[in-house]
Amino acid sequence: MANNYFRKKTIATILTDIEQGFTDTENAKSGITHLKKVLGVRDLTFMGIAAVIGAGIFSTIGQAAFDGGPGVTLLFILTAITCGFSALCYAEFASRIPVSGSAYTYAYASFGELIAWIIGWDLLMEYAIGNIAVAISWSEYFTNLLEGFNIYMPANLTMDYLSAMRGSEKLAQLTSSGNLEEITDTVKYQALAWNNAPGFGNIKFIADLPALAIVVFITYLVYIGIRETKRATNAMVILKIAVVIGVILIGAHYITPANWSPFLPNEFSGVMKGVSGVFFAYIGFDAISTTAEECKNPQRDLPKGMIYSLIICTVLYILIALVLTGMVNYSELQVADPLAFVFKRVGLDEISYIISVSAVIATASVLLIFQMGQPRIWMSMSRDGLLPMAFSRIHPKYQTPSFSTIVTGFVVAIPALFMNLTEVTDLTSIGTLFAFVLVCGGVLVLEKDKNMQPGRFRIPYINSKYIVPGLLIAGFIVFWGPVSELFQMQGDWHNYKDNLPYFLFIILAVVIAWLSFTKNLSLIPVMGLLSCFYLMTELGYQSWERFLIWLAIGLIIYFTYGYKNSRLNV
Repeated sequence: MANNYFRKKTIATILTDIEQGFTDTENAKSGITHLKKVLGVRDLTFMGIAAVIGAGIFSTIGQAAFDGGPGVTLLFILTAITCGFSALCYAEFASRIPVSGSAYTYAYASFGELIAWIIGWDLLMEYAIGNIAVAISWSEYFTNLLEGFNIYMPANLTMDYLSAMRGSEKLAQLTSSGNLEEITDTVKYQALAWNNAPGFGNIKFIADLPALAIVVFITYLVYIGIRETKRATNAMVILKIAVVIGVILIGAHYITPANWSPFLPNEFSGVMKGVSGVFFAYIGFDAISTTAEECKNPQRDLPKGMIYSLIICTVLYILIALVLTGMVNYSELQVADPLAFVFKRVGLDEISYIISVSAVIATASVLLIFQMGQPRIWMSMSRDGLLPMAFSRIHPKYQTPSFSTIVTGFVVAIPALFMNLTEVTDLTSIGTLFAFVLVCGGVLVLEKDKNMQPGRFRIPYINSKYIVPGLLIAGFIVFWGPVSELFQMQGDWHNYKDNLPYFLFIILAVVIAWLSFTKNLSLIPVMGLLSCFYLMTELGYQSWERFLIWLAIGLIIYFTYGYKNSRLNV
């Protein structure tokens, strides 16, 4: 019985299903059972850039620079290397299994159905929560942009219910205690929204309407076709790359090298505080793999698109980080709009305004790519019987996963309208890292497979027999102090829980080092697996706890519906 939970779907079966256009009865009647193939290398590269160059470069980079100082560039390099390992693993899988489904489909072929369900459920969380966060971020940029034109929306229509209520309570508390200097503009605005909102008593009409509007528009764009999505993405990417390059070139003239000293003001631990925000900005290349069935030549173009976009975005992020921390002292960068802020600081208000406009466009492009990726995960899981067949329905005219796209719109729009999601970047990042860990592990499982046609992308084999154990030993020597402190901690559960992920990483690293020595594992996927799992440990116990709760909910659905309805349940 247990073996049935890990039943695998062979690569041959996966490819056959796609060729036959396996879908629901409505598509069988219309004769439209395939997605439209229109994407090339340039389109895939632009989609990767669209998803990566967004809220991260316009907002979260400020907090990361504040925590890590100029040394935040090291975090971008570390994250890029980690994503690079994973991108190579994604690229190999994409060349072997050129279908929509991303890590879900890859796990089905390598680890079996239960793990595939877990990663599919994880991806649904990753995309949904990421989309909600981006929609809320876009709303903030858009509201600020309107104010630049002296257009002011009612405060209660630009934020969520909880933020307004908490802002009102905090204002009342600070006023009564006489701590007036602690009342920020944000708190005043939130209290204004609460006090001026129509309603009855404590039941007030407060909703983020701009967030709702952008989700509806983006969902419509994704619904009507991949060609329209491609054109919109390419236009937005060209514009925002031009703005980012302009920021780098202009900002370089205002750099004061003294601002780069000290390079690591809060040491390496300060740099690592920005992991969730920086990694959240990098997860976009995962979405590229969901478009495999819409690529003209996925086995050739997907690997190139992933790697090209990752390289371009990494270079831009590092240069932006150096410009920001060179123009002003890192201690001033704890702001929501760091790029606009630094140009205001040097008196270039016109540049600041252009950046605000580009931030609106850049954030919309991120939402567009994420909103395109999630329906294709729904569709792939539905094809395998793990979700109702309606999710695999393809629109007869637009040739897009129609029902899944509409469901995705509701799943993102309603929470974005009402919910407060202050910690979504952590939850999205841990979900993405978990997907990367399984993709890297999946390559190790399939690396003995010789059924590779000539010309397909394959990760260069480097024997990890001595390299990984050597790195582990070196790591223990260099970081012996922090490692030994983990085992010397005393106290109750609250003192141990935050360090539990580090214990898990140490155990995993020892096991992988042993397997590398005895099984001659391939180095690149091993390094991808270990580096991604390490970044997961930096996200804290609370993120792990919420992540495991989400997975537990998913397992209930699998055991009550997915297992018995699976196409492999014969």
